[in-house]
Amino acid sequence: MTVALAATALSFSMMAGASANDELQSLASDAKNWVMPTGDYANTRYSKLNKINKDNVKDLQVAWTFSTGVLRGHEGGPLIIGDVMYVHAPFPNTVYALDLNNDGKILWKYEPRQDSNVIPIMCCDTVNRGVAYGDGKIFLYQADTTLVALDAKTGEVAWSVKNGEAADGSKGESGTSAPMVVKDKVIVGISGGEFGVRGHLTAYNVSDGKQAWRAYSMGPDSEMLIDPEKTTHLGKPVGADSATKTWEGDQWKIGGGTTWGWYSYDPKLNLIYYGTGNPSTWNPSQRPGDNRWSMAIMARDADTGMAKWLYQMTPHDEWDYDGVNEMILADGIEIEGKPRDVLVHFDRNGFAYTLDRASGELLVAKKYDPAVNWATEVVMDKNSEQYGRPQVVDKYSTAKNGEDVNTTGICPAALGTKDQQPASYSPKTKLFYVPTNHVCMDYEPYKVSYTAGQPYIGATLSMYPAPNSHGGMGNFIAWDAAKGEIVWSKPEQFSVWSGALATDGDIVFYGTLEGYLKAVDKDGKELYKFKTPSGIIGNVTTYEHNGKQYVAVLSGVGGWAGIGLAAGLTKGTDGLGAVGGYAGLSEYTALGGQLTVFTVPEQ
Repeated sequence: MTVALAATALSFSMMAGASANDELQSLASDAKNWVMPTGDYANTRYSKLNKINKDNVKDLQVAWTFSTGVLRGHEGGPLIIGDVMYVHAPFPNTVYALDLNNDGKILWKYEPRQDSNVIPIMCCDTVNRGVAYGDGKIFLYQADTTLVALDAKTGEVAWSVKNGEAADGSKGESGTSAPMVVKDKVIVGISGGEFGVRGHLTAYNVSDGKQAWRAYSMGPDSEMLIDPEKTTHLGKPVGADSATKTWEGDQWKIGGGTTWGWYSYDPKLNLIYYGTGNPSTWNPSQRPGDNRWSMAIMARDADTGMAKWLYQMTPHDEWDYDGVNEMILADGIEIEGKPRDVLVHFDRNGFAYTLDRASGELLVAKKYDPAVNWATEVVMDKNSEQYGRPQVVDKYSTAKNGEDVNTTGICPAALGTKDQQPASYSPKTKLFYVPTNHVCMDYEPYKVSYTAGQPYIGATLSMYPAPNSHGGMGNFIAWDAAKGEIVWSKPEQFSVWSGALATDGDIVFYGTLEGYLKAVDKDGKELYKFKTPSGIIGNVTTYEHNGKQYVAVLSGVGGWAGIGLAAGLTKGTDGLGAVGGYAGLSEYTALGGQLTVFTVPEQ
């Protein structure tokens, strides 16, 4: 047994008897580690490490690299626990345990045996957003919806369970999200909204994989785990059948609302927060009503799954503005002179929301890209019947009087002002650092019928840079969530599809689709950049080992923005409209699959 493996085994054994949550809290409190996909339960993606800082970040050098052996989109990032780094890959979802004491030597490798037929039902590349750790286990959520618990020391399978309702994948279900361990449970969602999958969030026992609870995104109250008198929406009880009565007939059974984004957790309130995706189909004229609870933020009790509060951001979605982006939990944000413990969410629809995370009270809802035009505002008057609803601009609606409308110039495009690429939050500056897409679209809905396991989309899209601006397709911004204002904005040629990282060293890192790792100071001034072998859609991570701070990022172009390169697509409307919009990307980068680790030699 290597020194690294022995030390890690000792760490695991010392935690024996403690709950997975206690262990994670302890490990996460040491900034040398990176033990959760988003860094902490609050999804802040903030590190207290400061040995790499604004004064020496210009001296960053590549310390070592590691090839994953896969040439598709690499989202997410590695976990670092003690002397071991855990690296994941896109389909076939290989997991590596690397010895940080021995030049990244492979301690073990797990490569699932999956049916390649899952690839065509993954709408936006064969991505995977990372593994989770708890109770001495590494949890992998495979493309075929198998949740696997691996012994963190050996890589051996402790247990596995199929999360999809159809074990053979015949309903179009897939798995792309990173799990989250909370207390004695591991939480996973489901992908497949483009196939009419009904979304759900499910909790499994960490110890044996037995299902503890499952909460659907729409349907009867009993299946949604809703108490109609106690579960609230904007401060009022949702009432009986809050979901089913907003759908026509039984259409909620194929209603989408999938849960493939990020999850956060407040230990004090014992609440899990997450978002639900688009309603199925993309053609709004085929599904009249608000289509609850698609496009919603959900707050649920971690033990039972019961919903405490819900908030629907885009009722009757007409543009595919999934609500799955991360929920960032920030304490003491001063709003109207009063410090509040809040949830901040940058939605695909182009509005950034600040809510009280205990009650679900809506505090701020403002556009975080000035190009957003599909709605004028979100009504904030609590006495109005329209409270909390976006005010849709008729010109940009894609259905009128129940009929399809071909609509041009909609901003943002379906991939949103921000997709799943997570923002970061610095408690030092109290600012949020947000990777964004500056992209608009033309939208042509068409009638489509449902067949299990077949695409259930019903729209053709074309995407392009937002007009009358800097000509690029992205910005990296700093956001004041109390005021709902952009503090500064740094233009980029392509969408910023990488997760950000803020540190105590007064710097913020992010990656670009061309492949650059960049560092900026708290005012947005660029301090460093390095071009990695492929476009970056992974999330920047930092850790400390043997007294040195390191920065790590996966490069490997793909995801929705890079699907043309990743899957070899050339028709402009392919990739749900992204191929044409990002055609120029092929002039700057090529396929790859590499982890690059940086450090400053003298710290």
